[in-house]
Amino acid sequence: MSKRYTLENEHIMIEVDAHGAELTSIKDKESGREYMWSGDSAYWGRVSPVLFPVVGNYKDHKTTYRDKVYESGQHGFARDMDFHLASKMESELWFVLKDNADTLAHYPFHFSLLIGYRIAGRNIRVMWNVMNDDSRNMFFSIGGHPAFVCPVEGCSIEFDEPGPLIAGVLDENGLLSDETRELPLSGGKLALSHSLFDRDALIIENQVHAATLYGQDGVGILSVSFDAPLLGLWSPAGKKAPFVCIEPWYGRTDKSSFTGDLTEREWGNELKRSEVFNAHYDIRIH
Repeated sequence: MSKRYTLENEHIMIEVDAHGAELTSIKDKESGREYMWSGDSAYWGRVSPVLFPVVGNYKDHKTTYRDKVYESGQHGFARDMDFHLASKMESELWFVLKDNADTLAHYPFHFSLLIGYRIAGRNIRVMWNVMNDDSRNMFFSIGGHPAFVCPVEGCSIEFDEPGPLIAGVLDENGLLSDETRELPLSGGKLALSHSLFDRDALIIENQVHAATLYGQDGVGILSVSFDAPLLGLWSPAGKKAPFVCIEPWYGRTDKSSFTGDLTEREWGNELKRSEVFNAHYDIRIH
């Protein structure tokens, strides 16, 4: 069983599991309220996995690099691996994952992936540093998948843009189809329902950089802000799960029509030798 680590201040306490460097709890210390999903496998057995080096799927779960084929499951391997604690300070945690023989069988590059968490007041900053330890240019995607407790029906999400917003729709293979849908915003808010996710996740590309979740009573629960170009919204189809995921992504699943190799994936990221990719997103508890 992997080890869990905590950070706390006068307002909040968070817990992070070294397995996947996954944020598993955000708790308000005054009220005792828990904001993160429990990870109940009856609905979805994860809480806030980090998606690396793939967000979504390669077409046919395969990609090609320099004429060699690499296979990968959905969202890559980092979420299923044990990270090492790199540092722990009063308000900040860092974990590290490096390539090994298992990762090289599915992904061709030497890398260091650092996942960090910092708390200040009621804010949690989730930080990603990707280092290219290879002699070649490195290609990757990375994203968050935090699940927040809410009953979904009767809740809403307000964006930093009034809309209309256009979302991509996934096909039965988890690939991006040619179909899009306009999200029905009212006053900048998207009314949530379980049926909204009947076709799996909604993918919003290059349109928003902040999302605030409201409860059934119309009171704000939390906000997620980010510089990432893509945002995924998800709750498992057909399960009436009591949570919604608000997911900042640097990368996404392939289109069903995609025919390129790893270097040509849309929204992919490229690092030269010894370069570092730095990104973060913030969760603010209201």
